[in-house]
Amino acid sequence: MDEFRGLDRDIEGSAKRWKKWVDSECPEKEKLPQEWKSKSSFQKLIILRALRPDRMTYALRNFVEEKLGTKYVAGTRIPLAKSYEESSPATSVFFILSPGVDPLKDLETLGKKLGFTIDSGKFHNISLGQGQEIVAEEALKKAAEYGHWVILQNIHLVVKWLGTLEKLMEEYSKQSHPEYRVFISAEPAPTPEEHVIPQGILENSIKIINEPPTGMLTNLHAALYNFDQDTLELCTREQEFKSIFFSLCYFHTCVAGRRKFGPQGWNRRYPFNMGDLTICVNVLYNYLEANTKVPWEDLRYLFGEIMYGGHITDDWDRRLCQTYLEEFMSPSLLEGDFSLAQGFLAPPNLDYTGYHKYIDEMLPPESPTLYGLHPNAEIDFLTILTDNLFKAILEIQPRNVLAGEVVGQSAEDKVKNVLDEILEKLPEEYNMIDIMQKSAARTPYILVCFQECERMNTLIREIWRSLKQLDLGLKGELTFSPAMEALQSALFFDLVPDTWSKLAYPSTYSLPQWFNDLLMRCRELDTWTQDLVLPSVVWLSGFFNPQSFLTAIMQTMARKNNWSLDKMCLTTDVTKKSRDDYGHPPREGAYIFGLFMEGARWDIQTGAIAEARLKDLTPIMPVIFVRAIPVDMQETKHIYKCPVYKTKNRGPTYVWTFNLKTKEKPAKWVLAGVALLLAV
Repeated sequence: MDEFRGLDRDIEGSAKRWKKWVDSECPEKEKLPQEWKSKSSFQKLIILRALRPDRMTYALRNFVEEKLGTKYVAGTRIPLAKSYEESSPATSVFFILSPGVDPLKDLETLGKKLGFTIDSGKFHNISLGQGQEIVAEEALKKAAEYGHWVILQNIHLVVKWLGTLEKLMEEYSKQSHPEYRVFISAEPAPTPEEHVIPQGILENSIKIINEPPTGMLTNLHAALYNFDQDTLELCTREQEFKSIFFSLCYFHTCVAGRRKFGPQGWNRRYPFNMGDLTICVNVLYNYLEANTKVPWEDLRYLFGEIMYGGHITDDWDRRLCQTYLEEFMSPSLLEGDFSLAQGFLAPPNLDYTGYHKYIDEMLPPESPTLYGLHPNAEIDFLTILTDNLFKAILEIQPRNVLAGEVVGQSAEDKVKNVLDEILEKLPEEYNMIDIMQKSAARTPYILVCFQECERMNTLIREIWRSLKQLDLGLKGELTFSPAMEALQSALFFDLVPDTWSKLAYPSTYSLPQWFNDLLMRCRELDTWTQDLVLPSVVWLSGFFNPQSFLTAIMQTMARKNNWSLDKMCLTTDVTKKSRDDYGHPPREGAYIFGLFMEGARWDIQTGAIAEARLKDLTPIMPVIFVRAIPVDMQETKHIYKCPVYKTKNRGPTYVWTFNLKTKEKPAKWVLAGVALLLAV
């Protein structure tokens, strides 16, 4: 740490120089201000990690190249033929699947060269699933006897059969035909606990992973490589077919490329692949040949609901897919000067090589705007990439690191300090009997308050119990259990223990942030439980269950106005004020605060959603006035239906939909992945 002494003073004293360095596009290539420029490469990495975490992956790549050489960063792809040469009847080839990469095509091409094809009966392709185990066993037996190839796809789907497969592969590896080969494919497990592939299969195979190509340029070329000049000449309606064909390739590249932007791209990860695109092109050809007019609606439905939509399980992702198709598949596509993205026009009528040339010459540099997202999405995605990288580095450290020294204190001391600090600050449980006696009324708001207090009590009780147990374990007064070891490990690495997060609320915070957030939630509940009067402005993010509070607004207004609850909805008016500007709650509904917007910002002047400012990833929203109205009174024009999520992970943390005013087309915000978040 001595090497960085005075860094804070220097940044304060030379703020302009440091700001220029921090704001630069590639700070990892720039020299650090003042005498810090003389620091070693590794020390520069540490400063960059603190000030521009989004650039760490690029900086680490440069660092590895500088210290070890270019060959360690160049993404060389070993030809499948070379891996095949190293294989044998006893050594199989194991393909670890990546989204959008299908090894079958490469394998079929190699088989064709060497005379192993499905037509000749020497190539057995089995896609595993329910009832396919017997088919696979017969194919393996036949292949071992006559020297055929067998590919077993997606073996992770048949967990119970994997033990049998391991035994069969071991049995057939001896005294089988010399040309007998087994190829296997499986998806990587999302977490270490979900590994299902037997060790024997992994140890006796050559592992191959083909990372999917990244970037719009590479992926758009890759999409076109699935076709040739003959495809373009298939259809009698050449102009229309070619225009929609290219637009379809661009659509495929967008939906597949968005995956890298995490939850802002898609709420869930989907295995879109080249097969989807190929089938869509066949459907396009058939429909154009069978109709005199282009059946836009039919095509959008088939592509968005069946071909690509067949993968999609989330309603918001379905809306995104449909919006892309509405933007890319419309009559204006055939009218010339149609923009597929900012600065990229749909190409004129060209031949196959002409399309590849057009992409190379006309496609703007890689940017989130090519996918309809704001440039901030890249900063966010790169920061998450960095966090995941360092998390992985931390997790692969030997567990005995726990016994080592950390900044002059033993690991046990660090855990003890964290434990003591939490126990000291941990609030007492809420006395539910006292709170319930403060008011005889049981309004929806008061019931929400009671529920929140009860949930908080359950969480506080578990934190207190588990920490007390660990304390006794550290003193040697109690036998250490696996649960106590897991808790000790979590406290050491500043992670929220699993037993706590199961009883808490979705959160992406590290332990110190999470505990401070817990104390803030308790303070809000303290204020509310004093007299059970609704706070003037409610911190929506502070609830275990925000939906219950929003439902309570509807219930209260339904009772007051004698409305039917199933014919009501919430309406939101974004005010121009902050929390401190309000002294009492509204007569109807509630004022809420604590929401952040991702993908755009709220413009107080115009009272509508506006383009986000660069590097301002999640600007805070002003106070929002929420009230209930009958459904038929709901505004529908110039409205963006904005999903509200609890955390940046989106997906399962969905809370509600707020209708926000927009002066732009709502499609712009759908493609930009605009959402409101309760915590960032």
